[in-house]
Amino acid sequence: MQDDGKNRLTVDIFGQQYRLTGKASVNHMRMVAGYVDDKMNEISEGNNRLDTTKIAVLAAVNISDEYFRLRREYEELLRILQDDARRQVNSRS
Repeated sequence: MQDDGKNRLTVDIFGQQYRLTGKASVNHMRMVAGYVDDKMNEISEGNNRLDTTKIAVLAAVNISDEYFRLRREYEELLRILQDDARRQVNSRS
């Protein structure tokens, strides 16, 4: 941890070193970098003719797709919980 309250960490993503800086924990930053590295390696295994830039963009598209699907599921779960809470309040009245 530095004096500015930010963590700094060097990570390896798809064979390249990157210096990350952020307020997230070192473990979190390492986990995120590892996830990106895993996605890029997964994509490159099935597409050995793609250059690094295309692999990175496809990894970003895949990760974004996962994010939006999870966000939609989260919002649906929240709606279900809110509906259930309303039903419980109404049944007590």
